[in-house]
Amino acid sequence: MPLTNADDRYGTVTKTFHWLIALLILTLIPLGLIANDMAYDTADQLATKAWLFSLHKTLGITVFVVAIARILWAVTQPKPANLHPERKLETFAAETVHWLLYASLVIVPLSGWIHHAATSGFAPIWLPIGQDLPLVPKSEAVAGAFGAMHEIATNVLEASLALHILGALKHHFIDRDSTLRRMWFGTTTATAPGGTHNSRRPAVAAAAVWAVAIAFGAGLGLAGSDGDGPGPATLAQVQSDWQVQGGTLSIVVNQFGSDVTGSFADWTAAISFDESVQNGPSGTVDATISIGSLTLGSVTDQAMGPDFFDAQTFPNATYKAEIFTTIDSTVARGTLTIKDQSVPLELPFDLTIDGDTATMKGSTTLDRRDFNIGNNMNDEGSLKFPVNVRIELTATRN
Repeated sequence: MPLTNADDRYGTVTKTFHWLIALLILTLIPLGLIANDMAYDTADQLATKAWLFSLHKTLGITVFVVAIARILWAVTQPKPANLHPERKLETFAAETVHWLLYASLVIVPLSGWIHHAATSGFAPIWLPIGQDLPLVPKSEAVAGAFGAMHEIATNVLEASLALHILGALKHHFIDRDSTLRRMWFGTTTATAPGGTHNSRRPAVAAAAVWAVAIAFGAGLGLAGSDGDGPGPATLAQVQSDWQVQGGTLSIVVNQFGSDVTGSFADWTAAISFDESVQNGPSGTVDATISIGSLTLGSVTDQAMGPDFFDAQTFPNATYKAEIFTTIDSTVARGTLTIKDQSVPLELPFDLTIDGDTATMKGSTTLDRRDFNIGNNMNDEGSLKFPVNVRIELTATRN
């Protein structure tokens, strides 16, 4: 059986590419639907959902690689002639669908891959590469745009695939020609001399469809990145002896063996501090954190749910502490309250004061179970118990 194409038949390489991609696509579509609709109320359910999504993503990248190879092979090969060149409208429609499918095999997995690279957390790709992509930032806006584009592109792929299958069945059962048989393994050739391919107009038509689909998907994603509803109420500014000018408050959790970093966009801190104290109580801090301002990669919505932070019921967390200074260290000792749980917390930090400007950096580790966060996930294989907290801020003397 010849490896290469001829004017009246497809070669073994082309047929192998065709049926391998068909098998992958017909696996990926239901796999994505099942994974997307699956509940994740328990640790076992979340682990299963993540496993299915990881399989979906890994197979998606496989499709992308195979599709590129398929396209590169196709441009080096003659395409068997049309069996019914006199049916101009039917031929135009078939060629257009073929161009839509070719583009789908690149756009669908690539948009999904970019969406994965732009976010963090949940369902890693099972490949040595692929978690990140060059020139793709960790960005909610980018993730939203390409996530929506992936969904719209998948719809185009499904519609094109359905038309392609229906056309093949028509040729096989109604026209009773060799269209489907010559793509199967063997030496089947065209049963009659065919016509040449005029791919310019079908390619233009397919490009127009994709231009509309991509623009719609990107616009939908960017619009959705602003949120589906009103965000949390902004915390009122506070006045204190040392006025916070800026900083970051972040957390790092480990899910399925990968670190996921998140940050709170809205928090306040009322600080009093006497740098002249060398040993003993030297100040106080009263901080409020807006839980709803947390972004935590692809698991942000999950983190806001009742099994985790329950942001709707408990919109704010607080930390009230006294600051102690010794010759060797500066530490805040107080109470952190998240949800309805108050836990003693010691936060050591580095402090530098230059005139009227102070900078501090500190970190500590919490146990999420102390705050009834993720009680439905008591297996560290899904979500580890320790949560690292990091804070950096700059304040000026008021």
